[in-house]
Amino acid sequence: MSIQWETDTGVPRIPVGGWIDSGFDWVEANLKPVFTAIRDAVDWAVNGLTDVLNAPPALVIVAVLAVLAWAIRDWKLAVGSVAGLAFIIAVAQWENAMATLALVLVATVVCLAIGIPLGVLAARSDRVSRVVRPVMDLMQTMPAFAWLIPVVALFRIGVPGALVATVIFALPPAVRLTELGIRQVDAEVVEAGRAFGGTPRQILRGIQLPLATPTIMAGVNQVIMLALSMAVIAGLVGGGGLGTAVVTSISRLNLGLGFEAGLSVVVLAIYLDRITAAVGARRPGGGRLRRLRERRAIKTDQAAADAEEARPATAA
Repeated sequence: MSIQWETDTGVPRIPVGGWIDSGFDWVEANLKPVFTAIRDAVDWAVNGLTDVLNAPPALVIVAVLAVLAWAIRDWKLAVGSVAGLAFIIAVAQWENAMATLALVLVATVVCLAIGIPLGVLAARSDRVSRVVRPVMDLMQTMPAFAWLIPVVALFRIGVPGALVATVIFALPPAVRLTELGIRQVDAEVVEAGRAFGGTPRQILRGIQLPLATPTIMAGVNQVIMLALSMAVIAGLVGGGGLGTAVVTSISRLNLGLGFEAGLSVVVLAIYLDRITAAVGARRPGGGRLRRLRERRAIKTDQAAADAEEARPATAA
């Protein structure tokens, strides 16, 4: 496929599409076992987690998620979670919601497993950052629907293609905000760590990652939100869950089904957003777990003080 000169416009016709088609044909022909293994792993992970979430009665999962909200943040979020999740049950979208939640959770884990190490490398090396940045720009600015075409070509219709498209679309915030968080760590603090003989790994684990946690958690929040939005779009390629319900409502012009599925997505988005925001906050306010840890620390300090006071009397 050579470049042909267009006599009408005077601009040569560059066959980019033909080159990409040839590249995909080569990849599919030579790496077929790899894609088969990825498809099997994704099917096992997503469908397995979906079965786990749908196995117990829906109200049990609602109670578990409400307790999680109460422990991480406060009782207000727990009450709101119960109301929102009960609404999903009431509109008969619970199984679809759990399928979407499973897809989002697996995609988020994959994004963080790739994005955080890549963000650390980019923060430590300007050369890596210069290479990674345009790739992230491409992944983030390409229209979401455009990613569905190559993943269907390589992974076929179904959950694996939906998950790969979701990972591609949601990965950039994990990389960008991890790099940003580590670069924003005070250089004097890092230098003090080096002065005390800390190795690069110790400085990363003991200083940079803890101080960058709020920024990294903001990236996790963005990853989850983008994954949720893409999981709905991925219903076009058989992603299942609420995405399939939305696509079905469009094809049948079923306004009621569309709103039921759409509002269920909103409930999941609000719940996941509040949970990750509370985890990312430096001081999560009235978080139950935090208060329990503080009470335990106070009791430990009091016990140590009592023991210290009793020691001279015993010795005398």
